[in-house]
Amino acid sequence: MGYQVSADTGGTFIDVVIQDVASQQVIGKSLTTHDRVFRGLSQALGVAAGEMGLTAEEVLAETELFIYGTTRATNAIVTRNVAKTALLTTAGFEDVLVLKEGGKQDGYDFSVPYPKPYIPRSHTFGVHERIDSEGEVVTALDEERLVETLREVRSQEFQAIAVSFLWSVVNPAHELRVAERIAELVPGVPVTLSHQIAPIIREYRRTSAAAIDASLKPLMQQHFRELERDLREFGYQGAILVSTSMGGVMNIDEVIASPIDAARSGPSMAPLAGLNYSLIEKLGGDMIVCDTGGTTFDVGLSRDGAVVHSRDTWIGPEWEGDLLGTSSVDIRSIGAGGGSIAWVDEGGLLRVGPQSAGSEPGPACYGNGGTEPTLSDAATVLGYFDPDYFLGGRMKLDVAAAEAAVSKLAATVGLPVAETAWGILSLAGESMVKAVHEITIAQGLNPQESTLVAGGGAAGINIMQIAGELGTRHVVLPRVASALSASGMHFADIVKEESAAFVTSSDAFAAAAIDKVLDGLDDKLEDFAGRFSDNYPDHTVEFGVEARYKSQIWTIDVPLPTRRVGSDDERTALFEAFHDLHERILAVRDHASAIEFLNWRARVTVRLPRATREYPASARLTGRPSATRTCYFGDTGTVETPVFKPGDLVPGTYVMGPAIVEEPTTTLVVYPGMAAEVSDTGNYLLHIEGKA
Repeated sequence: MGYQVSADTGGTFIDVVIQDVASQQVIGKSLTTHDRVFRGLSQALGVAAGEMGLTAEEVLAETELFIYGTTRATNAIVTRNVAKTALLTTAGFEDVLVLKEGGKQDGYDFSVPYPKPYIPRSHTFGVHERIDSEGEVVTALDEERLVETLREVRSQEFQAIAVSFLWSVVNPAHELRVAERIAELVPGVPVTLSHQIAPIIREYRRTSAAAIDASLKPLMQQHFRELERDLREFGYQGAILVSTSMGGVMNIDEVIASPIDAARSGPSMAPLAGLNYSLIEKLGGDMIVCDTGGTTFDVGLSRDGAVVHSRDTWIGPEWEGDLLGTSSVDIRSIGAGGGSIAWVDEGGLLRVGPQSAGSEPGPACYGNGGTEPTLSDAATVLGYFDPDYFLGGRMKLDVAAAEAAVSKLAATVGLPVAETAWGILSLAGESMVKAVHEITIAQGLNPQESTLVAGGGAAGINIMQIAGELGTRHVVLPRVASALSASGMHFADIVKEESAAFVTSSDAFAAAAIDKVLDGLDDKLEDFAGRFSDNYPDHTVEFGVEARYKSQIWTIDVPLPTRRVGSDDERTALFEAFHDLHERILAVRDHASAIEFLNWRARVTVRLPRATREYPASARLTGRPSATRTCYFGDTGTVETPVFKPGDLVPGTYVMGPAIVEEPTTTLVVYPGMAAEVSDTGNYLLHIEGKA
């Protein structure tokens, strides 16, 4: 078994992780090159390879598997930098994307405009047809009018088409016929059918999924094909897999066919990495990952040793953004990363984010022309960064530019520069704590009883402050924290999900029909797994269902305790599993109410081979710093602070705060009264009370 290489392309940095046969990982980072991603990727690969005494070409020549993740699809959705897309929907229902599911956080706040639909209303066309909830044709497809519509689509030079008809999940005949006519009249234009991309109840979610998928096809097809071509020309001959929003990987052709699966491609790997690092440190399967990148702060979690998935994945603000409508790792994002810009609102209050300086020009301290104060600039002013050792010394920070940027803000708020920088850091931390509280409470997790895993290039700046606010007892910062998503790809398996809509309830349970649905899903996934059986024969199939009490609107995702539901015992086990999960998440258990089941799913996991390591126990050592630096810590004030390099910190080393730990690709700030120790695995265990 040769090397495995993973690459995660974010809005600011490209992270590359090379893993050898002994499961040791080496990190390389570079700034994202948005015009052609391989330029930056090859630079990051070269840095990582250089740590091993090799060139990028030599590493790829010995690499068996290359895994790629990107935020390009997410960024395209947010910025609407997608293909010009036509939406065909049942006549009379052209406003599905306009109305969304409410559309605003506060329906009574008229100062906030109603969000625009993902596809403009003027690009939406009603098709005369109608199928009812039983699958019966109420109104036949009017092919003459359809031809007129498709001619209009062709004349307006649309680049993609989404088709979403009412009840196509029950009877897809009309959507399939429209696809045939599109191929005849608008050849070469990519098409997405809603019943194929998201076969679920709820027309907005299904339509949103179809619209997003279709709009991404031209962009992501070009992106992935360009990357594949560049890799092959660079000499790589092995397999290329792409991380997906489901927390697994798929081959590049499958992601091109359904690019919506790449919408959370990179961030979905962080919870997987966090879970594995929590388990490696023997801290349990209830985990919260805080991934602080250059642009966003992403929160994900695992419950009972499994990463939490959701169909309520919004790109952008909840309700006001755009809903994926497909199953993905449950991640909540806020605009509070290392590049998030600090500013003062109309009321004179200090704010941080959601706007970001990105990588071009980036924070002022990068020296690339940025002038707005960011979280990274604040950390530079506070003395947390060594300007000569950023990215392991490959990038020199411009301290004067950072001080100038923060000074402008300080003059506006009327505070000293150091206090202003501390305020930026504290305010960002408060937003991050709020994001953690929201997702953990919604999933029935207690942050104090879960493991907090830090990731992202800016992870170490304030993770200990966050842990202190949450009261978390177990905190891990992996040595590869700055490339956590890329590292998580090495824990990933090939994952694919199929779903089907079938509504039934516990008081009139259609067990035989449901088992038939599950059989069909099982057959599809067994066929899928069979394509990999020669190289990866080990696979499992798990089943689940979206369910709710009959009086409720929203559902929860319940794993099926058994593979089928035909027997009395199997049905009882399913009903109890719903009650248990509902009680854990919402603190309500109502045996008197019937349970309604809507969308059934099956997920196959094809296991990829991976190496394991044994770590010898280490004796407790007191850390000896290699230098000191003047840093500012809020109420404590200015302190001469010990600075530790990786060579100073062997497993077993214990460091009391205040202290700075300078890894080549991240900086860990140990605040006064707190402590850090190097575990037997080489990761950092953080203690908010300064004791183990």
